Parts: sequence; C-alpha cells; structure tokens
Amino acid sequence: MNELEKCLHYPLGHALPAPGTALTVAPGVKWLRMALPFELNHINLWLLRDEIQGRQGWSVVDCCVSTDSAKAQWEKVFENELEGLPILRVIVTHMHPDHIGLAHWLCERWQAPLWMSATDHAVARIGTLVPTGFGGEPAVAFYAAHGLNEPGLKARIKDRSDFFPLLVPSVPRQFRRMMDGEQLRIGGLPWRCISGYGHAPEHISLYCEPLKVLIGGDMMLPRISTNVSVYDQEPEANPLKLFLDSIDKFSTLDAQTLTLPAHGKPFTGLHERIRQLHAHHAQRLREVMQACQLQPCCATDILPVLFKRDLDLHQSTFAMGEAIAHLHALWFEGRLQRSLGVDGVYRFAPC
Repeated sequence: MNELEKCLHYPLGHALPAPGTALTVAPGVKWLRMALPFELNHINLWLLRDEIQGRQGWSVVDCCVSTDSAKAQWEKVFENELEGLPILRVIVTHMHPDHIGLAHWLCERWQAPLWMSATDHAVARIGTLVPTGFGGEPAVAFYAAHGLNEPGLKARIKDRSDFFPLLVPSVPRQFRRMMDGEQLRIGGLPWRCISGYGHAPEHISLYCEPLKVLIGGDMMLPRISTNVSVYDQEPEANPLKLFLDSIDKFSTLDAQTLTLPAHGKPFTGLHERIRQLHAHHAQRLREVMQACQLQPCCATDILPVLFKRDLDLHQSTFAMGEAIAHLHALWFEGRLQRSLGVDGVYRFAPC
C-alpha cells in the first residue's frame, strides 16, 4: 500500500471475490472480479438486485472482454450467484473493451436490453464496424506527429488495428440511453447517472444516495489515475481538463460514500481521493512545464518525464496519449505554444 492509499479506507480489508463467486458490499449489491489479459489484470463488475415490470432478477454493471475464459467466469456466476433469477438488463459505464466486450453475449443470452450513454454506444459501434477498428495507419500518423518514429513500434501499432474488434466483436444495435442526472430505479432504489469525460467519450457512473454507494467505473480508482489520452480521432482534444472537471462532480456526494471502482478494491475516502487526483496531475503538469522550459518538447520527449519504467506496446500507446493530454492542457491554458517542425513533429515551448 502506497502513502496515498493509506489515506483511504478499505471496508472489506484484503477480501476479494473468488472466480465465479461474489461478495456482498451493500444491500442488493454484489461484487464480481474477473481476470483480464493485460498488466491491469482484473476488472470489477457488479450485480444489482432488481425488479422490472414485476420480474425479479439482476442488473449487471459492466461485462469484461469477449474471451472464452471470461465467458467461463460468467457461467460460474450464473450458477453460483443469480439465486435462480435472470439478468434483466446490462448496464455499461463506457465503451472500453473490458467494460463492453461481452455486452452483446449477455444481452443475447438473457434477452436483456443494453443501457449506456449514446455517445459511447456510437463510438463502440464504430470500433466494431469500421474495418480497421481503432488504430492502424491513422494512429501511426498521429503518434508520429508527436515524435514516435521508432520503426518497430510504428509497425506494431499499424498491425494492431484489430485490437478493439477482437475484444469487442459486436455491440447490440439497440440500446437504452443513459443521461447525466437521470434517476434509474434499480431494486426499488434511485440510482443517479453522473456523466464523466476525459477517459471515455461519455462515461456514466451511478450513485445511490440511500445506500451511499457510487459505482465509479474508471472515473474514480483508488490506486492509479485512470488513463486520460488524446487520440487520432480528436487530435486537438483537451481531455485532462474534462477529466478533472468531471471528478469534481463527485465532491458533492456524501463523505462516507462507498466507492466501487472498476479496478482495485471498494473504498471510502472519496473526497480525499478527488484531492489526490488533482494534486497528482498538478505535479505532472509542473514536471512537463519544467521540461518544456529547458527545450521545446514533443510528446515522446515527455514519456520519461511522466513514466519512470519500461513500457510495452499496450502501455506505450496509452502513455503517448497521456503525454499529449498533459501538453495540451498547458497549451489550452496558454502556458505553452505549439509549433510544427520541418520534420512534421509538434513541439511545445513556453509562450
């Protein structure tokens, strides 16, 4: 446990759900934990006891990636944790593969509708329907414009164009839109939708005031700051400001809120965690500014400033997106100016 984590409280201690089983974290709320094939090796999913039009059952929040092993984990959950009741709806916080990958399978298996934001539904559909998904040549050109020109890495990014559709082979064509401020009735209790930006196009968290429970998805993690990146589809985005503005929405929630994150363990100390995330990114912005004051920097120059470890391909693309996001935050604030060099690379220097 790092020093920041010591400021948080984990009510369940070191307890984790075993594969195929769940832990009850609040009345009618069960915690599932499934393995992922990445360095971030797990995702937390949630079962909410529900009733829709007189039918008793469960709402699922998030789905895991589409792999045979994930389906096998779900089969054990169906057997061990549903209490003989069906899944009534599938709620997805956002469009990233570990959250939406098996939505199509769960919806078809249980004849259950998909609930998510319209923006993330549309972007996920694009990722599965376009031949190159996300990545390929457009991603290579975008990262090259920010200084990533190592031939081997460029070739691997180009070959990675099928990454999204491999993990998300399909997204249900029909869905029910969730919008900021909307109140869902789940198990007779109100759950309020809270939109978040910067990590995904339109992430939806869910807050139940009577239970004082927040399903934070990827917007509020206890150990790490969620990835905040600029991508080739929106090359002049300012996602870091969007993210920091979004997490401030949680500051109005009860100080004793139990936060259920997509990765890590359920925790209390939400207001402290918001402060920590603001402080973390403020420090990173200072470091980026200092580097650019020494010499004009592209995003590749900023990688060792933000990341002190070796990065694999999966991490390198996220890291590039984060580096660009921090440079853009300073650029949009008017503290840095951007110029395009004769080599076709964007560099940032103090105004």
